[in-house]
Amino acid sequence: MTFEKMLEETYADGIVVLHRGKLIYERYFGALKPHKPHIAMSVTKSFTGVLAGLLVAEGRIDPHALVTDYVPELKASAFGDARVHEVMDMTTGLAYTEVYTDKNSDVWGLRRANGMAPIPPGYEGATTIFEFLMAQKKQGEHGRAFAYKTVNTDVLAWIIRRASGMTLSDLLSERIWQPMGAEEDAHYHVDRIGTESGGGGLSTTLRDLARFGETMRNHGRFNGRQIVPSRVIEDIARGGDPAKFKPAGYTTLPGASYRNQWWISHNAHGAYMARGVHGQGIYIDPKAEMVIARYASHPMAGNAANESGDAAGVYGAGEGADGGRVGARKPASS
Repeated sequence: MTFEKMLEETYADGIVVLHRGKLIYERYFGALKPHKPHIAMSVTKSFTGVLAGLLVAEGRIDPHALVTDYVPELKASAFGDARVHEVMDMTTGLAYTEVYTDKNSDVWGLRRANGMAPIPPGYEGATTIFEFLMAQKKQGEHGRAFAYKTVNTDVLAWIIRRASGMTLSDLLSERIWQPMGAEEDAHYHVDRIGTESGGGGLSTTLRDLARFGETMRNHGRFNGRQIVPSRVIEDIARGGDPAKFKPAGYTTLPGASYRNQWWISHNAHGAYMARGVHGQGIYIDPKAEMVIARYASHPMAGNAANESGDAAGVYGAGEGADGGRVGARKPASS
């Protein structure tokens, strides 16, 4: 199909394309406008990963340390014997399930705990993120295979808070959002005690999402400043172990890997992505010197409804919290 038809068929709310840092394409549909925020869903995870990378580069987080060195409250949980890098790369062995179409899946328990889903009558489960994480059970061995599970990111966010002594929102504001020269405020969804959802709760404007992508493409440099150490970005772009990724069965991502909350294609252009359910994404193509940022409201959460299997992998929905359709699907220029 044509590019324009694809935007309509995949329920795009907005798309921005940068080439060598220059805005060359920007369109909005339905309710989204240039200065309105949109939830990033699991694109949020990639922000959390970069914050963790910053603290690793500064020696404030040791990726080979036990999770419990930072969060002893998790000692009796599945994370009690996990290493920080296993949480960063989602190679932990957990009993937790993440099936968006199954209301009995553990991801729905996480959504009730983080405040994105209501508490039903008679519910006796966790009602905060921290309670939910402490209740997780182990299944299999850590470090053997990639398995996409949002609880890893929320554990990583907990580690970041402990290592930095700051909330996730304050750290993102101080270290990335303000230095980057973001146009608008960003917002985190929080649970009932004010804990940010590090796995799916960030809302930004599309332009600021593209700015973050351009910061990544420029090896951490943007707005005339080195915001993130280049080695943090280069470590992400190199990717993880495709052999550990393959058993997860992502047919639209052959030969890919997962590294510190980012999806790495290992294609000829070295492209890598931040992805979120219902069509959210940042697609970074270093060889083409291109960044695509996209927000959408596809009624289906998963990858298959959005991905075409071509280089425009940004149209794929990654994983994260649920969301609804926004507005109509009639094209309207910005």
